Amino acid sequence: MELGQLEFFRTVVEEGSFSKAAERVFRTQPAVSIAVRRLEEEIGAPLFERSQKTPALTEVGELVYDYAKRILSLRDQTLDVVEELRTLQRGRVRIGANESTSLYLLPHLILDYRELYPNVVVEIFRHPSDRLPREVLDRNVDFGLMAFEPVDRDLESFPVFRDELVLIAHPEHRLAQRSSVRINELGEESFLAHNVKSGSRRQVMEAFAQHHTPLRITLELATIETIKRFAQLKIGLAFVPRMCVAEELERGSLVTIPVKELNSFRTLWVTHRRAITFSHAAAAFLEVLRQQAKKQLGAGLT
Repeated sequence: MELGQLEFFRTVVEEGSFSKAAERVFRTQPAVSIAVRRLEEEIGAPLFERSQKTPALTEVGELVYDYAKRILSLRDQTLDVVEELRTLQRGRVRIGANESTSLYLLPHLILDYRELYPNVVVEIFRHPSDRLPREVLDRNVDFGLMAFEPVDRDLESFPVFRDELVLIAHPEHRLAQRSSVRINELGEESFLAHNVKSGSRRQVMEAFAQHHTPLRITLELATIETIKRFAQLKIGLAFVPRMCVAEELERGSLVTIPVKELNSFRTLWVTHRRAITFSHAAAAFLEVLRQQAKKQLGAGLT
C-alpha cells in the first residue's frame, strides 16, 4: 500500500469523479484509475460501487477512506514538523556543563542563541567536568563544556573560553589593599575550597608545595556561590575563576589580590562526538560556540 495510491483514492472520493481527481493531482485519468485498482487488489475488496454514474463508496471503501485521511494527515504533519526542525522553528539542544560554566558562561551563550532561535528548547545538565565525556559518549547530551580537553578518539573538542584563576578576599582583609602578595605570605591564611577536586585546585596546591608553604583549607564547600558568600563574610580567602566573581568585583563586595608566583589560567573546552550528524538545532548552537571561541580566543584557536 503506497501513500500515492491512498492520496489518489482520497481525491476521487472528495472530487466525486476520477476525471476531476486526475486534474487535481496533475495525472491522467487512466493513471488514477490504475492506482485505485491496485489499491483494491491489495486490500482484496472493491472500494467503489462502479455500477453508479458517480463513484459511491462500499462499506470497505468507507473504512479505508477514514484511515487514508488519518495516514495522509500524519504524513503532512510529519513533513511540517521536519520543515520546522530544518528552519529551527522547533528543536532541542542538550548541554552538559560544570557548575561555574552553567552559571557564568552558558547564560550569555544561550541568550545569543535564543535571540536567533527563540523556539528551540535548550536543556542544561550540570555535571562535574570529569563526568562530562561519558555523558557525551552515551548521547545524554549533545555538547559538554568542561575544564579540560578530553582524550578519546571518539570525541572532538575545541577551546571556547579562557579564564584566570584569582585570589579573592573581603575588601577589609589585611591583604586586600596590597598590589600583590607572595605565596609564602599566605601560609597562615584560612582558605575556602570547592569540594570537587578540580584541575584548578591541583594547580594551586602544587604551587604552594613548590614554595614549601602550607595551604590551610579550613572549609570545603559544595558550590562556588557558597565560597563567595563565605569570603564576603570574612571567613577565608579562596581561589576561583575570575568569571565567577565579575559582579562582586564590580560591586566592591570582593577584591582580588594578585599572587606573584601563581599565574594560572584555565581553558574551557567544548566536546562532542566525532563524525556526528548534528540536528539542525545542535548545528546552530555549535556555530554560536565557534563564534564565542573566535571572539574570546581568536580565529586561530577555533
